[in-house]
Amino acid sequence: MDIKILIATHKNSRMPNSMPYCPIQVGAALHEPLSIQGILRDDQGDSISRKNPNYCELTALYWGWKNLSSNYLGLVHYRRYFAGVRRQGDKWARIATRNDLEQALKACPVILPKKRRYWIETTYDQYVHAHNAQDLDKTREILARKYPDYLPAFDQVMKSTSGHRFNMFVMRRDLLDRYCSWLFDVLFTLEAELDISSYSPNDARVFGFVSERLLDVWVETNHIVYKEIPYLFMEKQNWLRKGGAFLKRKFIGKS
Repeated sequence: MDIKILIATHKNSRMPNSMPYCPIQVGAALHEPLSIQGILRDDQGDSISRKNPNYCELTALYWGWKNLSSNYLGLVHYRRYFAGVRRQGDKWARIATRNDLEQALKACPVILPKKRRYWIETTYDQYVHAHNAQDLDKTREILARKYPDYLPAFDQVMKSTSGHRFNMFVMRRDLLDRYCSWLFDVLFTLEAELDISSYSPNDARVFGFVSERLLDVWVETNHIVYKEIPYLFMEKQNWLRKGGAFLKRKFIGKS
């Protein structure tokens, strides 16, 4: 299989040293080149590299969509990878291999990470407690106007207490083309209509955050068959601190 997995990164970091992984510098138009061997840049050819402060890893997705021709294209993050079948040992040895991915893609055309579960609040509530409600409310208005067939899935996803996060996936090219055409049309429209001039640097990453919630909307509306794979955090996670911050946002609000 002709598979390429883009690893979005903005810093020099350890990377898998074998195909199908391809590190790519996001926001490359705004920063000095990284020194990772063989790294790609998201500012060459058709690109939206300068939008990286607002689009996060989606500048890598856009670049791959427009400039690569592989039959399957995936997106991961320098701190997060799909896990392979190996469950023991060093994390770097447990990252999904080409064979792991090929076996999954023989069964279905899309790979997604295991759903993240919030348990005590919905996708909509979790988002507005951490960011700004108008981001999702305006997105719904745009869907109602441009893609009304997607509204039932959008409302269902907003009420769900779980979802596929991190903008991580591997997709067959024809599906990727359909997904990216829809996704970036929605996000570019949202960008034109949403005033983020008063947003904090974190909240200004809005289009990357919204896209995380839109993936399931597209998957459900189009009845996409997919396989879920566990994911690995490459850096140590302080789950006590993360859980405390989650509860604080829910009951007190974001600071």
